[in-house]
Amino acid sequence: MKIRTRTLLLAVLAAAGLGLPPAASAADAVNSLRGRTVDQEALSPGNYSVEKDHAPAAREYVQQPPLIPHKIDGYNITTNFNKCMDCHSWTRYREAGATKVSLTHFKDRDGKELSNISPRRYFCNQCHVVQTDAKPLVENTFRKAEGLQ
Repeated sequence: MKIRTRTLLLAVLAAAGLGLPPAASAADAVNSLRGRTVDQEALSPGNYSVEKDHAPAAREYVQQPPLIPHKIDGYNITTNFNKCMDCHSWTRYREAGATKVSLTHFKDRDGKELSNISPRRYFCNQCHVVQTDAKPLVENTFRKAEGLQ
C-alpha cells in the first residue's frame, strides 16, 4: 500500500526536528505516535516521487477524500485565489476533463447550502493529498473497508 503525502509530510517534519525533543538530532531514531521506529532511509529526499498524471485512484475507506492524481507543484491557494478551481470548478470541469468539486464543498458546518465553496473546504490540501510511490515508514496492517474490496 502506498503512503499518502500527508503521512510523508508529517514524517519529513519529524525528521527535520519538529516534534523531536530539543536535544535530538537527525541521526537519532524517530518514533511514530504508536512507538514504532520510523524508517529513516524512506525519509531521505529522492526515495519517493509524485506519480505521473493518471486516472483517480480507488479509495481505501468510506469517506476518504479522493487522492490528487497529478502533480500540484507551484499550485497557489490563497484566500483570494485557488488554482485547483481552474479545472475543478463547476463551470470549467468539463472542458478540463477534471472531476468537479463535490456538492459537499458548498455547505457550511450547519448543512446550509452556499452559492460558493465553503471557507472550511476551500483549502484543498487540508484533506486531499497527492499520490506518491513512497514506501511505508512504519509497519502497516491497514485493510480496505469491507465494502470497497
